[in-house]
Amino acid sequence: MILRSLLKKMLVSKELESQLNEIKKPVGVYGYDPWGYNTDSFMIGMALFKKLYDKYFRVETHGLEHIPKEGRALVIANHSGQLPMDGVLIGIAIATNPDGPRAARAMAERFFPTVPFIGNLINQVGAVIGDPINCIKMLQNEEIVIVFPEGVRGSGKLYKKRYQLQRFGNGFMHIAMTCQTPIIPVGVVGCEETMPSMADIKPLAKLIGVPYVPVTVPFPLPAKVFLNFGKPMMFEGDIDNEESVTKKVREVKAAIRKLIEKGLSERKGVFYG
Repeated sequence: MILRSLLKKMLVSKELESQLNEIKKPVGVYGYDPWGYNTDSFMIGMALFKKLYDKYFRVETHGLEHIPKEGRALVIANHSGQLPMDGVLIGIAIATNPDGPRAARAMAERFFPTVPFIGNLINQVGAVIGDPINCIKMLQNEEIVIVFPEGVRGSGKLYKKRYQLQRFGNGFMHIAMTCQTPIIPVGVVGCEETMPSMADIKPLAKLIGVPYVPVTVPFPLPAKVFLNFGKPMMFEGDIDNEESVTKKVREVKAAIRKLIEKGLSERKGVFYG
């Protein structure tokens, strides 16, 4: 706790602290919420990654006005880049949204909490293990939640399949319909080039118990990232009709594909604007 206070004082500027203090996030007396989020840890994480957001990836956002200023929402995006940098960048965009900052919660892959020290750390800055029960409870708590329906199929795909959307799971749609939650589609462009994977060492991945071991660069490359947020999408109907649910998932996937195409048309090159 003392170390966290010291890091906050050293890393978090008054300007950023003032901006993040505008976020209406209910926490207990020690700054935690029921899923491990901590206000000071969130600010420290923001201070560290905001520099990468601004200077390294030079993130350009469009459509942040579609993020609701309050109340529940599911932010659904394409997934890529080996590391969950896309989730971090989307979270920063939402937390610094001039139209109304929010502390978004990201659904993390189940293997992350098994890595020593990682589980508690990602919880404190806003990520939560990707379990439907967690997601439903957070939406009932009027949170905004980031979900990547492609999962590891998206993040671990090879570079030759860049910007080719992989299969979407139907789980997020069941949750959105059950919780009467708007879906905000997001097209992420740029993260595919941050850590391009040329191959997957499957035997090694199986040996160490992770979804994939990519043959890639040792650190993220400074590709310029575009985040395009689409208009909210609401869905109703019979959640037990899987064919109908799948059709609705395809609608969201199509919306994300259009937003990806928009991002690709906006950039002049991979590493510049």
